[in-house]
Amino acid sequence: MNNYQKSKEVISTLTAEQFRVTQENGTERPGTGELLNNTSLGIYVDIVSGEPLFASSAKYESGCGWPSFTKAIDPVNVNEITDTTHGMTRTEVRSTHGDSHLGHVFPDGPQDQGGLRYCINSASLRFVPKGEMVSEGYEAYLNQVEDIS
Repeated sequence: MNNYQKSKEVISTLTAEQFRVTQENGTERPGTGELLNNTSLGIYVDIVSGEPLFASSAKYESGCGWPSFTKAIDPVNVNEITDTTHGMTRTEVRSTHGDSHLGHVFPDGPQDQGGLRYCINSASLRFVPKGEMVSEGYEAYLNQVEDIS
């Protein structure tokens, strides 16, 4: 069993933008996230706790300006909370163990893949390439990272 958790030590290593997004419910400017155009095979984990959140096989280009995914890699690691800030009602996405603000989920994703669009800030994610997943303890998720032929 992995011990995913939030720690003061990890939080002290975050960049100002990572801290603002994950700890202060911020949003990075659209089109600026370093993982927006990443097409490598692997998984995306919480920058704070390391818990697995999304697989590259669920990532797609939605045109919204943030990395978008059709589903969580393991739903137990993603909390969905009603967010009524900024004069609208949305569904916020937070990591379960790290309690990091990740972004929001919307019902306008690809219909053939469940219809959801998880719109996620790059600043809340760390990408683990497929070749490093075993050494970093994420081998249980290799079956969700497919080679595209």
